[in-house]
Amino acid sequence: MDETDSIRELWRSLGLPGIVDVHTHFMPKRVMDKVWRYFDDAGPLVGRPWPVAYRTDEQHRLETLRGFGVRAFTSLVYPHKPQMAAWLNEWAAAFAAATPDCLHTATLYPEPGAEAYVRKAVEAGARVVKAHVQVGRYDPTDPLLDGAWGVIEDAAVPVVIHCGSGPAPGEHTGPDPVAALLRRHPRLRLVIAHMGMPEYSEFLDLADRYDEVRLDTTMAFTPFVEELMPFPRSQYPRLRDHADRILFGSDFPNIPYGFLDALRVLTRLPGIDDDWLRNVFHHNAARLFSLPDG
Repeated sequence: MDETDSIRELWRSLGLPGIVDVHTHFMPKRVMDKVWRYFDDAGPLVGRPWPVAYRTDEQHRLETLRGFGVRAFTSLVYPHKPQMAAWLNEWAAAFAAATPDCLHTATLYPEPGAEAYVRKAVEAGARVVKAHVQVGRYDPTDPLLDGAWGVIEDAAVPVVIHCGSGPAPGEHTGPDPVAALLRRHPRLRLVIAHMGMPEYSEFLDLADRYDEVRLDTTMAFTPFVEELMPFPRSQYPRLRDHADRILFGSDFPNIPYGFLDALRVLTRLPGIDDDWLRNVFHHNAARLFSLPDG
């Protein structure tokens, strides 16, 4: 049985209409090419060999996800410098308009005008925002972002935020800047990317304190990550406790292993049952994004 058939058999065995993947990347080609070169070179924020498993053209990548049965996904774009976010938002809006199963994605960067272009994106129908604290090398509490966070909070648009210190620490990564952000904007619907690796426990603590904090499973629990940043065994019971606030994410196409592997590792977690898997693979994200029944 090939990968596609195995994936479809997995979610069908759970009685699901498919999978929702909250952490996928579609970008302008020249940006994606640069990202892939960074992985090829094992750049400083990667720090190890990282072969991109699904390095194909955009249309083939879309067909691959749809073949797997991913019924909704994201185009997580992110800037690494000023005067880039607004352009990425325009691209992502056009991509979503042409790709109905992609959740309209936007991003932001601490710069003058951030509130205005975030408001424009939200008013145009953005359904998810990507914030990359590690790559952007910015403090999420930067005053230049305060108005933008307010717009996002008021609109209840979820934010997939890479804020943990993995795979390599950044200048403003870790739980403390995010805790400070939530003190200012406690209603933000933050989805902590990669389960907050390697500060798993601390980000689960934030989920305990804030009802709108969620976590995505992106790359967590896989052998690739467990080798260097293992999820603490003492924290496994907390996964069950947060069954309604953990969402499946893959990091497709930029993963160094198969999509099926990202699913299977979750089915093998200690103490996990089919209800938990149904929530994580589909139901939690379907509720968060108000997706129609499959």
